[in-house]
Amino acid sequence: MYGGDEVSAIVVDLGSYSCKAGYAGEDAPKAVFPSAVGSIDQMEVDSDANPEKEADSTQDPKNSAKPSDADKSKAKRKLYVGTQALDYRRDHMEVISPFKDGVVDWDMVDNIWNHAFRQRLLIDPTEHPMLLAESSINTAQQREKAAEVMFENYKVPALFLAKNAVLTSFASGRSTSLVVDSGGGSTVVAAVHDGYVLQKAVATSPIGGEFLTDCMMKSLESKGIVIKPRYSFKKKEISPGEYKIVDLDFPNTTESYRLFCTRAIAGDIKESVSRVPDSSYDEASYANVPMTSYELPDGQTIEIGADRFKIPDILFNPSLALTIPGIEGFSDPASVKGLPQMVLESINKCDVDIRRELFSSILLAGGTSSMQQLKERLEKELMEDAPQAARVKVLASGNAIERRFSVWIGGSILASLGSFQQMWFSKAEYEEHGVSYIHRKCP
Repeated sequence: MYGGDEVSAIVVDLGSYSCKAGYAGEDAPKAVFPSAVGSIDQMEVDSDANPEKEADSTQDPKNSAKPSDADKSKAKRKLYVGTQALDYRRDHMEVISPFKDGVVDWDMVDNIWNHAFRQRLLIDPTEHPMLLAESSINTAQQREKAAEVMFENYKVPALFLAKNAVLTSFASGRSTSLVVDSGGGSTVVAAVHDGYVLQKAVATSPIGGEFLTDCMMKSLESKGIVIKPRYSFKKKEISPGEYKIVDLDFPNTTESYRLFCTRAIAGDIKESVSRVPDSSYDEASYANVPMTSYELPDGQTIEIGADRFKIPDILFNPSLALTIPGIEGFSDPASVKGLPQMVLESINKCDVDIRRELFSSILLAGGTSSMQQLKERLEKELMEDAPQAARVKVLASGNAIERRFSVWIGGSILASLGSFQQMWFSKAEYEEHGVSYIHRKCP
């Protein structure tokens, strides 16, 4: 048994936007940091022959893991993981996500896990069982790879992979529910029945928080508002209490880093002022809506009007995004549907007998679902479209933190249950049966 009181399990939820890690049994993750990773190709740096650069790279924020063959093939790139490492502007540093269109860069994931265990939680992974949250639509191949990295690189004593939707369901104390998980990179609607995800009833959409942030950014840019990233200026005191903004010029900053910093600001604007409109957005009726002001880091105050309602409404009518200049269409517009359609589609793919139960326990999870009025609007639209007999109930934890971390919290609850302790996939079993045994232990 790995349970016991001495050793607590570690719960890790690596999402498309941020990585959450902490001890099972606690009510919030200890470490939360971006999933994006800064990367510098050493080739470029060496060609510059910049002595200062070499000195800089000695204080590597990432724990120096032993270079595997993958690293060598990656042409000696240096990875920077974590909030502080990314806040520091470095020449030629690209910011890349470990998940690109369903392809996972395992070298980066490894570095993110390493940062979580060794820099943030300060634990030795060989001593703690690990519960990893995985996407509801994860492929068999990805699960095996995750198990392999955990057992081979980190030598963990035991492992369990649990689906996001199941954990969210457990976090609210249910074993059957319809989970609407709207995160950074995508929105996934999944039906959970008795603690299992019904794979045939999973609907996904590429619209997540990051897409909405991009829409907000482009929309503000089209109105002539320039968002200056934090590194591109400094405040200079001209007289006590009076500051002047001095622009700084860094020619070697990569476009992806500039975008990363600008997105952080646009994301904060979105979170601060947005509200889901009560009914479908249309330009005419929101043309003279009162403005809300927001102060940018460089001191300029901007006024945001109709966009406060238009941006969140993209979750319900994705075609609205096409009216924003600079946002390119989706690769397959037919597959992108609003939240209510996704919920109905997902429920209709389930067995007739459980539909009523699903309608009455629709759970909201993920950071994007903390948008004001989202719950009320979704409930209202579903009531219009749902069958008469169904009682539609959209449940969301009143606490934005709990909504944002619901997957992690579910994992924390699950891994600390006494009855769960016999479910772990142990190192001994891994060595005996091989990696494919994970599919039997973690359905």
